[in-house]
Amino acid sequence: MGNIRTSFVKRTAKELIESHPGSFTTDFDENKRLVQEFSTVSTKHLRNKIAGYVTRIMSQRA
Repeated sequence: MGNIRTSFVKRTAKELIESHPGSFTTDFDENKRLVQEFSTVSTKHLRNKIAGYVTRIMSQRA
């Protein structure tokens, strides 16, 4: 079974991808840095969840 992500993580990730097209890649560490820069996420755990979902979306698009 897969991971279950909250709607906040999914919505934030999709909004970041739409508002910054071409910025995100399939590299988790790079996406983690970009999520920190582009959003106001308060915790490291939440930042990593969003970056992981962004990475998953970008790898599915490729």
